[in-house]
Amino acid sequence: MADHSPAGGEALTLAETFNVYFLQVPTYHLIVEVLLVVYILRLLLSKTSDKPKEVKLTKEEEDELIAEWQPEPLIPKGYPGDHSVDDAPIVTGAPGTDIVVNGKKCLNLGTFNFLGFAGNQSVKDAAAKSVRKYGVGSCGPRGFYGTIDIHLDFEKKLAEFLHYEEAVLYSFGYATTSSAIPAYSTRNDTIFCDEGVCFAIQRGIEASRSKVKYFRHNDMDHLESLLEEKLQQEKKNPAKAKKTRKVIVVEGLYLNYGDLAPLPKLVELKKKYSTPLIIDESFSFGVLGGTGRGALEHFGLSSNDVDLNCISAEVSLASIGGLSCGKSHIVDRQRLSGQGYCFSASLPPLQAAAAIEALSIMDKSPEMFNQLRNNARRLRELLKGIKGIKVCGESFSPLIHLQLSDTMGSREQDDDVLQQIVDKCYENGVIMVRSKYLENEYCMPPPSGEVIDVFPSHYSIRVTVMHEHIDDDLIRAADVIKKAVKERLK
Repeated sequence: MADHSPAGGEALTLAETFNVYFLQVPTYHLIVEVLLVVYILRLLLSKTSDKPKEVKLTKEEEDELIAEWQPEPLIPKGYPGDHSVDDAPIVTGAPGTDIVVNGKKCLNLGTFNFLGFAGNQSVKDAAAKSVRKYGVGSCGPRGFYGTIDIHLDFEKKLAEFLHYEEAVLYSFGYATTSSAIPAYSTRNDTIFCDEGVCFAIQRGIEASRSKVKYFRHNDMDHLESLLEEKLQQEKKNPAKAKKTRKVIVVEGLYLNYGDLAPLPKLVELKKKYSTPLIIDESFSFGVLGGTGRGALEHFGLSSNDVDLNCISAEVSLASIGGLSCGKSHIVDRQRLSGQGYCFSASLPPLQAAAAIEALSIMDKSPEMFNQLRNNARRLRELLKGIKGIKVCGESFSPLIHLQLSDTMGSREQDDDVLQQIVDKCYENGVIMVRSKYLENEYCMPPPSGEVIDVFPSHYSIRVTVMHEHIDDDLIRAADVIKKAVKERLK
């Protein structure tokens, strides 16, 4: 330390010490010190708490405020008032080609049990065996003693079946896509999404908080124009562009339309614009391709052509849960940030055992997929020419939408007519489903008053085909549908 004492070693006075200090210390240093002293004094002299002044209301003012208050309705606005849990159809027994609904045996054209695994004896035996070993539930999330060896076995077998490095298992099909998307895409990214995607995908996109650009359903020119526009924006700010990503999100076989995504073109755009591609194959897995591996196999594409593939086990596998597949570094991220994985109790072991057995049957019996597609073609052929009805979707898709050719004048009227057709078919021993959606919750609902081509399934009857249906079943179903339509639209 510098010695500021005079030559004779005499001590400096207090005034002399301050004088020497202020002469040697930089001015900016003094300013900072003064400001700190002022701030400390302000804190010491200020009140310890700044509680808002309590406002005393008179009895009359309180009564007036209470009278004006209106609580939020328990049932959202626009919710059908005639809906009741008591009105829900009750199923007795497994949904096979026939199904017992409210005590009445009907031909089943209303469930997603495409491959008939819901009542398959081998699948049921595998589930029963699992119950004896593991019990009926895990009672914990995957990260907290909820991971059972059979979960890992299921993940490994599906990843191998689809030729991916790794898969992660979720306990709920809806949570798979809605968790995988926000785990992959974040706030600064931009998602390019088909406007016809299902509700689970829309919820996943919303949860990601990414910027979203919807392109018209299966319109690749529109998608490319959006990607090109984004590319030009990135060229203006390359530094910012390096910190963000573009992501394309589609379905393999669209639940809301029954048609296919043009995957070859999507893969071409993915490579051209260096854009990751996420696909949901919940309704194409177990349906398309020579061995049921889905839309990628149908188009002759590789698993390397997509970055993330989400599959629900609640459709063709007739189980519960879902899996997200991809490269290991992408899948591992979901084990830390996939909300449906981290915070939900893991899949009951019996459901994993049932799905593994169903997957094994698929691997050994590829002929069932061809039979399923042939049945779909056959029923579509039988339904052709029904006056007032359009048959929508791919010719080989077991997911068929029957839509009114012309609107009856309003959405409510269209909805009512379709429901009457469904009810009439049930009376005659055939069950189908009128597509129902939370219209106020959908990101891309159909514009009011317009023809329902904008969003085909929003007002349609959904018909599903099983590979176990025989030709007599399909002829009978077509006859019942034709009679119901003719009676209502005569």
